[in-house]
Amino acid sequence: MSAVTAVPTRRMPAGLARLDWLRERGMGATVLVAAISTAFGVLLISATGYIGAQLQAIPFYGSSDTLALIIGMLGMLLLAVAIYVAAIVTANTFSTIVAGRTRRIALMRLIGASARGQRAEVARQGLTVGALGALLGLIGGTVIMLASVPLLDRLTMGAPYTVVQPALLAPAVAVTLTTWAAAWAGSRRVLGVTPLQALGGSVEQTHEDVVRRPGRNIATVVLGVIGVALLVGGILLGMVVPLGVIVAFFGGLFSFTALVLAAPAVMPPLLRLTGRMFGRSATARLAAQNALRYPERSSRMAIGVVMGVALVTMFAVAAESVKVLVTASGGGAPDPAFEQMIDSFAAVMMALVAVSAVIAAVGLVNLLTIGVVQRRRELGLLRALGLTAAQVRRMVLLEAAHVTITALLFGLVLGTAYGWIGAQSLLGSVPMPPAWSAPTFIAPGVPWLTVGVVVAATAALTLLAAVVPTRLATRVAPVEALAE
Repeated sequence: MSAVTAVPTRRMPAGLARLDWLRERGMGATVLVAAISTAFGVLLISATGYIGAQLQAIPFYGSSDTLALIIGMLGMLLLAVAIYVAAIVTANTFSTIVAGRTRRIALMRLIGASARGQRAEVARQGLTVGALGALLGLIGGTVIMLASVPLLDRLTMGAPYTVVQPALLAPAVAVTLTTWAAAWAGSRRVLGVTPLQALGGSVEQTHEDVVRRPGRNIATVVLGVIGVALLVGGILLGMVVPLGVIVAFFGGLFSFTALVLAAPAVMPPLLRLTGRMFGRSATARLAAQNALRYPERSSRMAIGVVMGVALVTMFAVAAESVKVLVTASGGGAPDPAFEQMIDSFAAVMMALVAVSAVIAAVGLVNLLTIGVVQRRRELGLLRALGLTAAQVRRMVLLEAAHVTITALLFGLVLGTAYGWIGAQSLLGSVPMPPAWSAPTFIAPGVPWLTVGVVVAATAALTLLAAVVPTRLATRVAPVEALAE
C-alpha cells in the first residue's frame, strides 16, 4: 500500500497579493523620485528655518525678518521646481507603464471591466507609491537634519531650533498628491484602449497619431502663449522693479509645460538631425529609426534630460550674466571679491538644483529600462534575424545616445535663454554706470566651464543609464522572447 503525500503549496497572503504590482519595473524608481523630492523639501524647509533662527539671534538682524523671508521664498521656489520635475518624470513613467500594460488592460476590458475603473486603479497605485516615497523621504530628511544641527551649531550662533515640526509634513503631502495627479495624467491612455488590443502587446502611438490630437494641441498653444507673455512681461516689469523675476518664473513654468506637451511633435525632427551623426551602418540606422518610430517614448526619455540640463545651465548663465554686467560697469576690471561671492552663490544654487537633475536622471534610467523590457519580442526578433548580442547592445546604446545628445543641445539653448531672462528681469531696474540710469540691458554670459561639465556629466549619464538596459536586451534567448 502506498501513501501519497500532498505537498502544500505556499500561497501569498491576499493583502500582499494585492500589492504585487509594486514589483513591476518603474514603481521602485517612482518611489525613489518621491522620496528624493520629499527629503529635498524637508531639508530646504529645515535649512531656511535654521538660518532664520540664527539671523534673529544677531541683534542687528533680530528686528527684521526680510532676509529670512527672502531665503524662505528662494527655498519654496526651489522646492516647487523639484516637485514640478518629479511630476513630469512620474507622469512619463506611468505613461510608459500603461503602454506596456495595453494587452492586460484590453483583456480586462474584454471581460467587462470599464476603462475608467482601470484608470482609477492606476491612479490609486500612483497615490500608494507617492505616499510610500514621501514617508521614506520625510523620515530620511528629518534624520539628516537632526544629525546636521549639532554640527551647524558649531559654525553659527547656536540659537535653539526645533527640527521636528508640523511644517515638514507640507512637502510630504505635496509630493504624495502630485504623484497621484501625475499618475492620473499619465494613465489617460487607458481610456483609449480597446478590447481588440488584447491580441497585441506594448502599444506606443506613432508620430501621425500624436499630431492628430486637437485637445492636446490646443492646450499646448494656450500654455505656450501664456508662458511667452509672462516671460516678456517679466522682462518689461523687471525694468521697473526686481519683482519681474517672479512673473518670469511662472512664465518659465507655463512655457516649459507647453514644451513637454509638444515634445512628441518637436523631438522627431531634432532626433532626425542627430541620427545623421552616427553613420549609415545597420545598427546605427536601426537605432535612428527606433528613436523616430515612437516619438512619445523618445520624448519621455528626452524631456527629463532637457529639464536637468536647462535648470543647471539657467542658474549658471544667470550668475555669469550678472558678472558680465558688473565687470562692464567697473570699466572692464572685475572685482575679485564680488566675483568670488557670485561664484559661491552660483555653486550653492546649482548644487541645490542638481537634486532636480538627479530626479530627471533617475527618470531616464527608469524609462530606458522599462522600454527595453517592453520590447523583448522586438529585440528577440532582431536576434532571430541574425543580429548578434553585441549589435543589439550597441543599438540600445545608440538609441540612448540619440536621445541624450538631442536633449543636451536643446537643454543648453533653453537654459541659456531662461538664464538671461531671469537675470534681466531681476536686475533690469538697477541703475548702472556710466549713465547710472535704468533700465539696464544685461548681455547674456555663457560659463563655458559649466557647459563643459554639463556635457561630460550627460555623456557619463548616457553610458550609465544604458548599462542595465543593454544587459537586459540580450539576457533572454530569441526563442523565449518571441514566445511572449
